[in-house]
Amino acid sequence: MADRRLWSYKEIAAHISVQPDTVRSYKKHGLLPPPDLVEGGKPYWFADTIRDWVTRRPGHRGGR
Repeated sequence: MADRRLWSYKEIAAHISVQPDTVRSYKKHGLLPPPDLVEGGKPYWFADTIRDWVTRRPGHRGGR
């Protein structure tokens, strides 16, 4: 079953054990996938989108 919960920078940061500003920097530099939703100017990603990205990103160490 797909995990359609929406994650902000904060949830992504917690998932990969970094600060939210680090995740913002990843987005700024094109290292994150495109957001699944933008609401009120804020980007959000489905949990599954981020989990898939974690397994493919350089330096992947298994995530959580």
